[in-house]
Amino acid sequence: MARSKVAIVLCLDVGFTMSSSAPDEESSLEQAKKVMTKFVQRQVFAESKDEVAVVLFGTDGTRNDLASRDQYQNITVHRSLMLPDFDLLEDIQDGIKPGSEQADFLDAIIVCMDLLQKQTVGKKYEKRHIELFTDLGSTVSEDQLEIIIANLKKTGISLQFFLPFPVDVDDEGGDTSASVHSHIHRNPFPRKGLTEQQKEGIDVVRKLMHTLDEEGGLEEVYTFRESLERLSMFKKIERRPMAWPCQLTIGSNLSIRIVAYKSVTEEKVKKVWTTVDAKTLRKDDVQKETVYCLNDDDETEVQKDDTIQGFRYGSDIVPFSKEDEEQMKYKTEAKCFSVLGFSRSSQIQRHCYMGNHVLKVFAAKDDENAAVAFSALVHALDELKVVAVVRYAYDRRSNPQIGAAFPYIKDSYEISKSAGTKGRSSQHLKLLFKLICRVWKTCLIYVQLPYMEDLRQYIFSSLKNNKKCIPTADQLSAVDSLIDSMNLVYEADDGETFEDLFKPSKIPNPHFQRLYQCLQHKAFHPNEPLPPIEEHLLEMLEMPSVVKERCQGPLEKIKALFPLKEVVKKKDKTTAQDIFKDSSEDGLNPKKPRIEDEEGSFSIMKLAEGNVTSVGSVNPAEDFRILVRQKNADFKDVSQQLINHIDQFLENKGSQYYMKGINCIRVFREEAVKLSKVQCFNAFLQALKSKVEDKALADFWEIMMQDRISLITEDEAKESSVTSEEAEKFLAPKEKKNEILPPTDEGGDVDDLLDMM
Repeated sequence: MARSKVAIVLCLDVGFTMSSSAPDEESSLEQAKKVMTKFVQRQVFAESKDEVAVVLFGTDGTRNDLASRDQYQNITVHRSLMLPDFDLLEDIQDGIKPGSEQADFLDAIIVCMDLLQKQTVGKKYEKRHIELFTDLGSTVSEDQLEIIIANLKKTGISLQFFLPFPVDVDDEGGDTSASVHSHIHRNPFPRKGLTEQQKEGIDVVRKLMHTLDEEGGLEEVYTFRESLERLSMFKKIERRPMAWPCQLTIGSNLSIRIVAYKSVTEEKVKKVWTTVDAKTLRKDDVQKETVYCLNDDDETEVQKDDTIQGFRYGSDIVPFSKEDEEQMKYKTEAKCFSVLGFSRSSQIQRHCYMGNHVLKVFAAKDDENAAVAFSALVHALDELKVVAVVRYAYDRRSNPQIGAAFPYIKDSYEISKSAGTKGRSSQHLKLLFKLICRVWKTCLIYVQLPYMEDLRQYIFSSLKNNKKCIPTADQLSAVDSLIDSMNLVYEADDGETFEDLFKPSKIPNPHFQRLYQCLQHKAFHPNEPLPPIEEHLLEMLEMPSVVKERCQGPLEKIKALFPLKEVVKKKDKTTAQDIFKDSSEDGLNPKKPRIEDEEGSFSIMKLAEGNVTSVGSVNPAEDFRILVRQKNADFKDVSQQLINHIDQFLENKGSQYYMKGINCIRVFREEAVKLSKVQCFNAFLQALKSKVEDKALADFWEIMMQDRISLITEDEAKESSVTSEEAEKFLAPKEKKNEILPPTDEGGDVDDLLDMM
């Protein structure tokens, strides 16, 4: 059920005492405006449906419906009830100016109550609320205090005060029960620092709030500093719970009406980016037009109807139309939540949970038969310690999922026993109450499980079999101490009180917080650079200070027991020649066949994998190296096979394919130099450069330039006639003729930019 909206009036004191401050200190008015700005920011970015009005008192003029010759003067209704927006934010920052008059804050409350009464007539609001910001520096008359309290109670309007000092600041005895909030952050306002008028105002606030709520009235009085810290987090977007009604089926004969809700789901930034004109900032001034062209010299335009989507399958493209895609989709008769069977809960491993949301499944409302059957199923699963394996499809267009439905029974649920007691016996009521309690506190929690393709299997060597990896008793003890010291659950001395030191469910997403901070800054300061990340955002994901201090000792012990040593990699490599050479000979054996590679990259183990008869696509460079070294090998034929694979790699266009092609070219060059086939390689490289220029593969040729893979020069092989200067010049890209390029869109497509991010 959607949450009803709230009507809120922000009532701000702009009198002359609010704008006065000591040197190098911020005035109470500026602090109050900061609190209001933070509040409205939260409402705007949370896309809240709450409506906000602004009333100012202490203004030079008067504008309100209750104003008469000598009553309710210097009070202005600055803004009527409406949805908060960036105009309101800008108005609070720049539009609200300090006044030179004073006004009674009780009169301001009456004006706010009148505004709420008149502007909420005929509309549905869950709450009506007044937030009053003042330093209590103006004179106050208690003549109408009782009337105000009575009307606040009668109309259900709630009230909060925001002051520059704690409400118990003038307590000499320090009443510890007066305000919970004031003990969290003490504000430097001693008793002698307040004026007599402010002390009188505090008494009125106490009387007012205690009368409205005897026990917790003063908990609705906040300081500016405390409010800023609480409002520093942007409010999360409120989502309407969407019910998903369905039938839970077990076999063909048992069906239970259910309804499911998303309990946990990944929240994503609402994509509201759009491209606008950089000068006018209007969307209508920019039009997008997509044109399809052939990859030929004339860039022949093609109509969209003459195009078809294709699926890349290796180096080939398989045509696949929209009609084919529709026929391929899995069709179901309707949405379903069908039990395929049951499994022990211990068989469902935690690491197999997947998907981007969790469902809570309940019995359908107003269906007693469904409630009883569903409750029996949940309790049976819980008692037998099993889970239901379920086939889940959101609707007939969705692909089916396999998931596990876990029983969940809430420990405590309070239900009014007085409901529906008329005309029923006490014994019948007891049975009915037990049944209702049993039914209403049960649900199933659905989590998606992986298919075969979703699993990733990795095999690692066992640490137990390696004697070097067996820890000592001291090392094990040190790690145990570290884990204990980093425990995020604080346990009191009585052993019964526990406190979470780190609550992820209470931590807002730093990405959202930073985004909203930057958007708000750019809205008011479009030409200024973005502000630095706020400190509280950086601290949110840090280790709690208590834990950080507690683990210092164990960490030092870990550091001592697990010393780190720098391992220097040896550059000298032992080759097969060093191992198998004849010890009686000082030089090389002239009869030894030329098999080993000078760089050591060629592995004889490759020969043991089987006879290589052609250059394959898995490891073409190694296949080529093996084939050209065989007896009676046709270098030209083998190199043509390698060239065919290089062409395929370039057709695929991707960094991984480019690097594979580069490796093939490098091996081709090395073997051409060794086997005196220089002309064959140089001819290939010249042809390759022409292909690169024709097919616009500038990024591939840039890698060639970085790796300095050029023609074989006469300095490397006597068969070559290419000089070093010519080889260097060959690498340089071909200079294009002077062309008039169309102006580029500096702004780019914001949607594409965010997708890449």
